[in-house]
Amino acid sequence: MKPLIRAIGLSRYFGNTCALNNLTLELYPGEVLGLLGPNGAGKSTTLRILSGSLAATSGQVDIDGTNLQEHPNEAKRKLGYLPDTPPLYPELKVDEYLRFCAALRSVPSTSLVDAIARAKLRTGLMEQGTRLIGQLSKGYQQRVGIAQAIIHDPRVVILDEPTSGLDPNQLIEIRRLIRELGHLHGVILSSHILPEIQSVCSRVMILHDGRPVYSDTLGSGEPATQTWFWVGFGNPPTLEALAALPGVSKIIDQQGNRFCVETDDALEPEELSKQIVARGWGLRELTPVQQSLEQIFTRLTCGEAAS
Repeated sequence: MKPLIRAIGLSRYFGNTCALNNLTLELYPGEVLGLLGPNGAGKSTTLRILSGSLAATSGQVDIDGTNLQEHPNEAKRKLGYLPDTPPLYPELKVDEYLRFCAALRSVPSTSLVDAIARAKLRTGLMEQGTRLIGQLSKGYQQRVGIAQAIIHDPRVVILDEPTSGLDPNQLIEIRRLIRELGHLHGVILSSHILPEIQSVCSRVMILHDGRPVYSDTLGSGEPATQTWFWVGFGNPPTLEALAALPGVSKIIDQQGNRFCVETDDALEPEELSKQIVARGWGLRELTPVQQSLEQIFTRLTCGEAAS
């Protein structure tokens, strides 16, 4: 399947400060990819580069097969973008604003009425067309921001912190809308809220200090990592001997003759078992540790291990 977004080796410097360091990602049709990370991790910088509103210092971005740097106008026609501060005009009515955005997106005049109606229907704005944007609640203003991003029916929708500042009821509604968008578009969104990523995303990428440090699917909202194992022994070694095994980076916990071991990503379970058997330690258990997204996030961004 051809990716809707293919970004290779993206880096961005502001003076001597590296905001993004060698990021590579792909987004596929029907996928909702969540960029997760603490404040300052590089999420907004990534989305600004992918949307074409900020140039990368190095790297390449293709939007549905079109190179963003070489053919920016053609590439941008294929995407919709909601920045962290929605680009709204409070003095305009919702219909006026969406008509303006449709014109900016080169929606044909013969399709204008249908395009506005479709965007309002999908974002729950059918009853708000004649209201001033400045008089809408924060939740409805976010809906207007999303409506402008999809007014031209783009292949890719990019959302930067789309639920920031919303109350619990508004959060539920916007998250439902994002999930629905994921059925028809490829969606990429940023957040630092773990439950939000688990609720709406099919895949997650964690950024830290401008670098991608983790990427995995979210089949059930609980990703697994195969780099931590419970290892049980019939003839247990000393902690020093176990830690000295090639590929073993840390001993996390101990329960009798059972140890929780962190290994290098390159160390396969088969190789670990061979090393243990060869030393006569009586291997009785080698079980991958299932970790929650919260545990993975904490370990990678705060240096804390959770067993």
